[in-house]
Amino acid sequence: MIKSDNFAERLINLDNIVKEISVLSVDLGAESGRVNSVHLANGQISLRNLHRFPNQPVRVGDALHWNILSLWQEIKNGIAKGSPLSPASIGIDTWGVDFALLDDQDHLIGNPVHYRDRRTDGMMESVLERLPKEEIFQETGIQFMQINTLYQLFSMVSGNPSMLRAAKTFLTIPDLLNFWLTGEKACEYSNATTTQLFNPLSFSWSDRILTELEIPESIFPQIISPGTRLGEYEKLPVIAPACHDTGSAVAAIPAEDENYIYISSGTWSLVGVEIDTPIMTSAALQANLTNEGGVNNTIRFLKNVMGLWIIQQCRSQFEADGNAYDYESLIKLADSARPFQHFINPDDSKFFHPGNHPAFIREYCKNTGQAIPETEGAVVRCALECLAFAYRKVIDDILRISGRQASCVHIVGGGSRNRLLCQMTADATGRPVVAGPVEATVLGNALAQFMALGEIESISEGRRMIAGLPEITRYYPKNSGNWQAGYEQFLKYCNRH
Repeated sequence: MIKSDNFAERLINLDNIVKEISVLSVDLGAESGRVNSVHLANGQISLRNLHRFPNQPVRVGDALHWNILSLWQEIKNGIAKGSPLSPASIGIDTWGVDFALLDDQDHLIGNPVHYRDRRTDGMMESVLERLPKEEIFQETGIQFMQINTLYQLFSMVSGNPSMLRAAKTFLTIPDLLNFWLTGEKACEYSNATTTQLFNPLSFSWSDRILTELEIPESIFPQIISPGTRLGEYEKLPVIAPACHDTGSAVAAIPAEDENYIYISSGTWSLVGVEIDTPIMTSAALQANLTNEGGVNNTIRFLKNVMGLWIIQQCRSQFEADGNAYDYESLIKLADSARPFQHFINPDDSKFFHPGNHPAFIREYCKNTGQAIPETEGAVVRCALECLAFAYRKVIDDILRISGRQASCVHIVGGGSRNRLLCQMTADATGRPVVAGPVEATVLGNALAQFMALGEIESISEGRRMIAGLPEITRYYPKNSGNWQAGYEQFLKYCNRH
């Protein structure tokens, strides 16, 4: 391959024939999974969906599990569909915090448990009786959420220690899938950081936390960086991207400089900035911000916000009540509803578990002395407006604590298709919104593979290509006075609950 400063020229071989290369990008989200072929040719990037499949949790008794064997089979099906394209490599990313335990024969010990399972109820409080919050934050720099691996494992220490005693290996979900592909056991950096068991300063598991909470340190494998080649699956090289889906999504943000805030918008919304070193100050702890890993060992200084989970649950409840809507129909209903009538805190624990979220919203409004949203459009508008207000609050905290500036907000992921939420975010934050790409996680996964293969030199190079995609859309703020008044109402009712 000819070396050149021009990326397009580097894709031309000695015979002046365009060299093309594709990789397989496997992305598992909370609602669905997909296997895509991502293609580079003549300095342009494109993708093609090969296989899409649902990701439905399974309840057994009173426990909520992931159907990991079904997901594994679907991944293999997708790889088989991509084989005729002669891909150069494959990479897998998934959600964070959840994990599997293997015994001494490398067999699963039980089925991986879903982070929304109730086994973590009360576990954060129990952990904090043993270790102060300040000490945990100084060890990990991670936001306190009951879904974190730390509290899942401590629930096993407290209630099911026999499983931990039988365990020989701990693997997060993408690490488990990489192990099944290659036979190599390792924990990838970006996903390891979500556990609240990883020390970003020493780049190692936290001996202090593991020892104090009686979690066996011996089960944790080595930590590897994004871009590591793990082995092969049927002669196809397996490369670890940022195996945490948000880490891959952030890698694909089409930013021109560092003065931006990102929102990776899906079931969860992750709002943050990309920095070189973790911020583990008392102000960061007080704001409950987090330092998660990214490509090139960067830090994603961010906060998890409940995201479109509430809308997904509302849609499911409407359907159960006999009114089936697609998401575009819900957006139209919300768009026609009166603004700034009802306010909730999207991150209230009331909205964490599956259930009748329209009823939860109405109950929240009743308990805080507000008018109750009666129509479906009013319910959805309330959820979307308050999600945009929650974004503003987190953005204000992040910029204040990090000292960064933000001239715009980049929204990537499925939420970038929600035109009403994108406009509301521009209005609530007073900043332009750049929406897209929708498949940011897939593209970021592929960029890490292309870097490892030597096809691009940097994430910046890949981001410039993504910025040229036709789907990128811009929204500009308007009605700032009305949104400021609405934000003040939002803060009042959040603080009152």
